[in-house]
Parts: sequence; C-alpha cells; structure tokens
Amino acid sequence: MKDSRPSPTLHDVAKQSGFSTATVSRCLNFPKQVSEKTREKVMAAIEELGYTPNFGARAMASQRTNTIGAIIPTMENAIFARGIQAFQEELDAHGYTLLVASSSYRPDLEEQQIRSLVARGADALLLIGHERDPAVYKLLEAQNIPALVTWAFDRTQSRPSIGFDNRLAMREMAREVLRLGHRRLALISADVSSNDRAAARLEGICEALREAGLNKSDLAVIETQYGIETGAIAFETLMKARAQPTVVFCGNDVLAVGALGQAREMGFDVPGDVSIVGFDDIELAQVAYPKLTTVHVPHREMGRQAARALIDAVQTGRQIESRELNVELRLRDSLGPAPKIRDN
Repeated sequence: MKDSRPSPTLHDVAKQSGFSTATVSRCLNFPKQVSEKTREKVMAAIEELGYTPNFGARAMASQRTNTIGAIIPTMENAIFARGIQAFQEELDAHGYTLLVASSSYRPDLEEQQIRSLVARGADALLLIGHERDPAVYKLLEAQNIPALVTWAFDRTQSRPSIGFDNRLAMREMAREVLRLGHRRLALISADVSSNDRAAARLEGICEALREAGLNKSDLAVIETQYGIETGAIAFETLMKARAQPTVVFCGNDVLAVGALGQAREMGFDVPGDVSIVGFDDIELAQVAYPKLTTVHVPHREMGRQAARALIDAVQTGRQIESRELNVELRLRDSLGPAPKIRDN
C-alpha cells in the first residue's frame, strides 16, 4: 500500500540541517559555493529524510532545467573523451547537468537527438562540426536554444564556434611531410561528404600539394569508418597498390594506430619504409609503437571554453562569440624522410 505521507520538502531539509532554504538550495545547485562542513550536514539531512529535488517545479519556475545537451558522433573511441570530460567538469562547477547523445556519424540520427533534447528542456546544445540541415538551426532559433559548434572553426560560417581550423591544421602537417621529401601520399579518411571536419582536412592536404606544384592525383584517398580495424584494412589496401605511398595521413589517431599495427603485420618498417601520421593527439598516440606523429588538439581547453560560453549564453542571453584555438604539430617517431622509391 502506498504511503500517504507527504514527500519531504526543501523546508524540511532546511529545518533538519539547521540552515536556511537558500543555503540548502545553493548546496544542491552550486555545491562548490558552500563549505564542505555545510554540504555534509545538508546531504546528511537529505539522506535521512529521503528528499528528492523537484526539478520539474524548479524548471517551471525559472523556465530553465539547468541541463545542457551535447551530441557527439561516437562513443566507441577516445576522440571526444577529453573534451567532453572537461566540458562536463565546467558545467558541474556551475550547477549544470550534461546530457550526452551519440549520432554514430548519421545526420538523420543527430537531428532526431537534437529534437529530443530540445523537447526534454535542454537549455543549450553543444554540437560537433558545422554541417547539418538548416532546418535544425531554424528549430533551435525558434526555441531560443543557444547552440555552439566545436571541434571546428571556419571563418566563412555564421554559426558560433569554439574550435580549431581543420584545414589549416592538416595543411601544416602536409607541409612538413612534403618538406621531408615525400611525394607519394595517401589519406585514410572518414566520409568527406557527411563530415565537414574530414573534408576540411582533405582540403588542407590538397592545398599543400598545390603549393608544392603537385596535383590532387598525387594523393590516394580511402574513405572508411573511424576504427582501429578499419584503419588497418585501409592501410593494407594502400600498400598492396602498385604505387605504394611513402606516407599515409590518417584522419584521426585511431585510424593511424590501426595503420601502424598493420604495417608491422605486413613487415613494413615505420618510418623507414613508410611514414604514418594521425590527427587529435589522444593518449593512444603516445603509447603507440612507434610513437605517433600527429596534430595536437587542445581538447580540454576547448571543452572548458565551450561550457563557459554556453552557460553565459543561457544566463545572460548574449550571443556567443566564436574563438579559434591553436593546434600544434607533435613530431614523433612515425614520421621520417621519404625513402628511396622502389617501383613494384
């Protein structure tokens, strides 16, 4: 039989703990703004009474839910882990809760998840990359939901972003590769037709090729899904071609680690026979063998700045200002001078 006693209230917690309702509320919403001793007393009272905050009532009163949504392309590897972790830590420090969804790199699923998060009352959204149906942005504008693009920065785009220029980053890596004498180049990439970050990285390599008087035809491209196994399969395909590349660019470090493993399986020395470079500089890059040359992305700083920008937009209604973050080349053991070409 259901207990007919009324549920404990915020006032009950205040009375039990000996603090004001304002202090109890602050402890629940902004725990870092109260002392540890106060927090312990309040939490003890909450546990004893079995109190559960009425977030629905709070949301109706403030017209906010204190939740921010983030839709990332995948949770299957660590590409987005550090940035999202920093994003969540910053939200938590300001009393916000993170709701995360994964789109599996499917635009239709991402749109469905955006609509679902909006329907559930998300105050703002973090999105990856600029490419999506304009109707999605119209929906967010109609609902007055701030949205911020990350993992990308493009001056030609009107939507606010806090991220890095994928084209310029890969162009710098390609310039370094060309400086080392490589002329047979290959790229293992995600599908560039549905991934604006991947498309920008491809364009960066092509731009460096043009600067060096080379053509896009000097770059062999294989598009595949991000994964260690898919990186290995793509690398094997490239190295079985008649004109073997002397360097293989990879759209991210996960693909590159797969390529490194396959190189060992096929008996290739890296970088003696073929060089391999990645993108992102996730922890995997530093423990790979040989250590992976890659583009270092400031994941944690990007996550922190994105959280602060969205919180400010929710609380003040101000427009978010785009910010470009710097990336760095991390030149490690997997990239070396071009070997002497041997025709098969």
